Amino acid sequence: MSTPSLVPADFTVPIVYETGRFRLRMLATTDVDKDYEAVMESVTLLNRMFGQGWPTPTFSWEENLRDLAEHQAEFERREAFAYTVVTLDEGRCLGCLYINPARDGKADARVHMWVRQSEYERGLDPILFRTVSDWLERAWPFEKIEYVGRDERGLWRPLDRRRG
Repeated sequence: MSTPSLVPADFTVPIVYETGRFRLRMLATTDVDKDYEAVMESVTLLNRMFGQGWPTPTFSWEENLRDLAEHQAEFERREAFAYTVVTLDEGRCLGCLYINPARDGKADARVHMWVRQSEYERGLDPILFRTVSDWLERAWPFEKIEYVGRDERGLWRPLDRRRG
């Protein structure tokens, strides 16, 4: 059984979105080295943001490659959309954005995003949030979006793991 598309059939899914500071583009298996470096630099931060369990300190390059392959396949099937956040010269992964189906039907999409530890310390997280929320509102067909782990101002708040 196939999972339904997250967006209407006539919607052209953006492959790339660029600002003056960074580029968002489809996350692909070819990004594994840069993505893995960003993930492993940020294990503690990601565990604080998303809860214990991902990534583990022993998360392997091979596990990351499998994750990226699944994200790429979901994107190609239009079921979910994962974007890498990279520098404009593509030299460094700054973080990731995930646009997924909402779990409870109260929203059209469920969005997660993160920036690597060093970029979090430089203040990129709120910039990425504002950029993404503006882009999704302007260019995507969603009426209501749930930003996981964010309060109404876009700031990180601890997740309530009991709510799923």
